[in-house]
Amino acid sequence: MVSFSFFKNTVLFSLILVAACGNSVKGKINSGSEKITDDRREIIDNGQSARGNEQLTDNGQLAIGKKNEGLNIKTGADNFEKYLPLLKGKKVGIVTNQTGTITINGKTENIVDFLISQKTDLKKIFAPEHGFRGTADAGEHIKDGKDTKTGLPIISLYGNNKKPKPEQLAGIDVLVFDLQDVGARFYTYISSLHYIMEACAENNIPLIILDRPNPNGGIIDGPVLEKEHTSFIGMHPIPTLHGMTIGEYGKMINGEKWLKDGVQCKLTVIPCTDYNRTMPYSLPVKPSPNLPNDQAINLYASLCFFEGTNVSMGRGTNKQFQLYGSPYLPKTGFSFTPEPNEGAKDPQYKGVLCYGEDLSKAPQVTRIELKWLIKAYNATEDKSKFFIPFFTKLAGTKVLQQQIEAGKTQWEIRKSWELGLEQFKTMRKKYLIYAE
Repeated sequence: MVSFSFFKNTVLFSLILVAACGNSVKGKINSGSEKITDDRREIIDNGQSARGNEQLTDNGQLAIGKKNEGLNIKTGADNFEKYLPLLKGKKVGIVTNQTGTITINGKTENIVDFLISQKTDLKKIFAPEHGFRGTADAGEHIKDGKDTKTGLPIISLYGNNKKPKPEQLAGIDVLVFDLQDVGARFYTYISSLHYIMEACAENNIPLIILDRPNPNGGIIDGPVLEKEHTSFIGMHPIPTLHGMTIGEYGKMINGEKWLKDGVQCKLTVIPCTDYNRTMPYSLPVKPSPNLPNDQAINLYASLCFFEGTNVSMGRGTNKQFQLYGSPYLPKTGFSFTPEPNEGAKDPQYKGVLCYGEDLSKAPQVTRIELKWLIKAYNATEDKSKFFIPFFTKLAGTKVLQQQIEAGKTQWEIRKSWELGLEQFKTMRKKYLIYAE
């Protein structure tokens, strides 16, 4: 990520404030006496940074996709010569969204458009949480519909229809799965994969996963989910960060017989090439509305625990999953006010001033960081209102909340994860495709 000096920030902000006077404010972030809004851009008119040719996002951070320069990684979708023959003469359905992209000779397009251009007999699109275009709020009900560009029917796999019904799969010979995961247990694309695999197994339909790199690499950390706390945000006995690609994860679902009644689907994984887990990988498209850049994706697994507390992690600002705060934390030099925006039509503490900490320029983490969660809990005066029941679903166990309430240190808590993590690593090895 690119950081700017306070001097450059102040000068740029002053100039842009003059030019942008009168624009609407979508989410306010205050650091000391400096007021920052979504209208602030540390970029010049052609979308480049003031420091040269580095592409920046709207909040002045390196754009998604930047750190892939110089790498020759090809995703499963890019390796089209390996899967197009498997689709020839077949009626095809696809599970995808805005992250399902393919790049050929420098040109990037959606996998749906590519398959149609290759005369693939594409019949239906199945869309996960956030919808086919990836703009819906987390947890928002998505209705079935029709893609305006292709005219193809879109079937939502969220809400009451997480698993395709037999009639929705009728006439489909093969199903393609192309979604970008971020390597976290509570990121629901792997839950959608579970139900897709189960439906394919029950209806005797082969499934092809077009694999994609895990932007969090091989990080394996966090408490392992306990069976009694299974939900759509945690369906399997795995840690918070699993360190696998979605193709590897599909192999594990099959191999461990986690599907209903132990059924297994006929699974083919089209792997990435020229990739290993140690390579830095920046997503070319944001995977969901509230993960706008590399920093948010890196901090996601650590800050998502706040969703089970009375603390906001930035929904309704332009720094989602890059800050935290609440009206109940002590007044500090940093504050923000959530306002409705894409992916947060009614954010927690809408219009309410929150105090906390800005992590948008914090160093990248290489594990689950509990220090911010523990710090916020300790700083909250009425601790009885800090946790909400959803926290147990996120953690996959009641123990983590109990440990924090008992005053355990981060290191004591991490020590309690060790046995579960070692057991998971042993199981995981059987399904790996790429070098560690």
